[in-house]
Amino acid sequence: MTCPTCGSHDISKNGTTRRGKQNYKCRDCNRQFVEDPQWKPKGKDTRAFVDLLLLEKIPLAGIARATGVSDSWLQTYVNACYEAVPKVAEVTPKAQGKLKVQMDELWSFVDHKGNKQWVWVAIDADTREIIGCHIGDRSRESAIALWQSIPAVYRQCAKVYTDYWEAYVTVIPSKRHAAVGKESGLTNYIERLNNTLRQRIARLVRKTLSFSKKLENHIGAIWLFIHDYNRHVRENLAERGEVDFFSVLY
Repeated sequence: MTCPTCGSHDISKNGTTRRGKQNYKCRDCNRQFVEDPQWKPKGKDTRAFVDLLLLEKIPLAGIARATGVSDSWLQTYVNACYEAVPKVAEVTPKAQGKLKVQMDELWSFVDHKGNKQWVWVAIDADTREIIGCHIGDRSRESAIALWQSIPAVYRQCAKVYTDYWEAYVTVIPSKRHAAVGKESGLTNYIERLNNTLRQRIARLVRKTLSFSKKLENHIGAIWLFIHDYNRHVRENLAERGEVDFFSVLY
């Protein structure tokens, strides 16, 4: 018998657990343990596999089945993961100049369809990077939060294309704002991104059983995808240069 903490062999029996298994105690470090415990720390490979599956349109129950972890462990791990994810987009630095931004809002819900949570997103029309995001209602305050979430260089000189939703008009400077229809083609990239979000994030599908019960997890899942999406964008920009890789990736 070897202590799992200090490696000592000076072990004594120490009663039984509530499940009837023999309990042992290390005389050197006082660690108590059982042989072949039911609960074992998850390895790095398992955690890495879970991290990968969280970026796919798979419900948590499916991830638990695929990885062999318990539902309770997975939920605790996911909660910590979503809480730790940064809520600010990592964007390639841009110089002041001729920048173009497309903005739109995407309907979603938390817990029930009466609790609407709109996903406001802004992208750079040239690089396709997601440069800002806000999850909230569809009010002017949410439009302000989206505007403030994008880097300062875009707020200073970018031309911004949106749909005709009235909240944008009072937030974006009128000289650099253009409200356009889908037929113009000037919001094609953000409309395509909306489809990508619904395709890649299960909780954003219109008719789904994979909805969020907590707003914090809803926000965390979206931001987790945004960071992975931008990472792929930057990698492809570096490898391919100014090519249209948008349809290739997603």
